[in-house]
Amino acid sequence: MNDLMIMLGWFGVYAPVGLGALGSAIGVAVAGQAAIGAMLETEGGYGRFVGASAIPSSNVIYGIVVMFSLQRAVTVENGGALFAVGGLLGVALMVTGVWQGRSLASAIAASKNKPEIFGLALAPAAIVEGFAVFAFVFALVLAGGIA
Repeated sequence: MNDLMIMLGWFGVYAPVGLGALGSAIGVAVAGQAAIGAMLETEGGYGRFVGASAIPSSNVIYGIVVMFSLQRAVTVENGGALFAVGGLLGVALMVTGVWQGRSLASAIAASKNKPEIFGLALAPAAIVEGFAVFAFVFALVLAGGIA
């Protein structure tokens, strides 16, 4: 049981980066595919499509910051807390990255036909980003209380 708690603790320390990177990669790939499709159908404005498709990459940055805040000796006493904070944040970052990419793909697809809505079409992705930021801040606050 002791070894399991220590292994779970180490997973929790690194889960925000690993799962956050996974969500970011999927989200950027989904949005990037939409950006490439939009570039084939439009005569300009390619930079905004590429820029928008990179937005989900912020999740891995949040994961890196929390990983550094969770860095400490993993013991049987703190393993569960590290697992819970890091693991749950990692899942939140992964899910928000994927859904943010899907939101951006929709925004890119819509704005290729109606360019004037591009800024407004990014709002759903910004709202999803807000949930990632909430989870990030919450994890930072909790990380400070782990022995």
